[in-house]
Amino acid sequence: MLSQTGHSVVMNAPDKPEQPSDPNVGLFVTCLVDLMRPSIGFAAVDLLEKAGCRVDVPASQTCCGQPAYNSGDLPDTIAIAKNTIAAFEGFDYVVAPSGSCAGMLKMHYPEIFKDDPEWGARAEALAEKVYELMAFLVDVVPISDLDVELNASATYHDSCAGLRELGIKEQPRQLLGGVRGLSVTEGEEAERCCGFGGLFCVKYSDISTGMVDTKVDDLEKTEADMVLGGDMGCLMNIAGRLQRRGSAIEARHAAEVLAGMTDLPPIGEPKIKSGGED
Repeated sequence: MLSQTGHSVVMNAPDKPEQPSDPNVGLFVTCLVDLMRPSIGFAAVDLLEKAGCRVDVPASQTCCGQPAYNSGDLPDTIAIAKNTIAAFEGFDYVVAPSGSCAGMLKMHYPEIFKDDPEWGARAEALAEKVYELMAFLVDVVPISDLDVELNASATYHDSCAGLRELGIKEQPRQLLGGVRGLSVTEGEEAERCCGFGGLFCVKYSDISTGMVDTKVDDLEKTEADMVLGGDMGCLMNIAGRLQRRGSAIEARHAAEVLAGMTDLPPIGEPKIKSGGED
């Protein structure tokens, strides 16, 4: 788990706090970021602090519970959700660099606890202050000066949960428009599912492969240097297919670009490519 940063957790925050001048944000890191791409978490901290937020990373956080939820394992989903609510309900805002995980906390937790008066109220209160990172930095606490440059071309993939559950579309494009030297070309299938879908890509691998092939076909038509997105799951799936097809397109999380962290290898690439020094 990422190291805890910032100030102590502010407990007993009201359900709908008036926006403070330096809001205390709890960063929900997400499993895939923590285990596969921690740099996204550090990029999120950097961006939130540039926007004037105090950032904490509660050590007690775990998964959002979505894999268990999608598998019909309600008892484990409830246990995970209760742990998440307890860990984050004291913050002014809860921000996740993932539309999928943010959607789970914001849209599905209240449904899970709809018949439980105590936890239902706590889930609703949490849901009201949960945001995906890109949306938060545009709609809630705008970041005014990125001061970052990247001479490259990119195209953006809209993840299903971010787009369809949370309405995230223009926010990442607005932020990326502030990166000097970066040109963004829209793919005709920018909103098409990549085929990841969490456990879907494991249970229905053939269908998933067909979906991601359609996505990669569209990405290659844009002739972009890289594909950017807001969900690590989508980006891992797309990156894997790009590499298996021998494409030169890189996959990166938009937060890394916005934080100027493009010196890191693209998602799925080794730190030292084949032929390099050990």
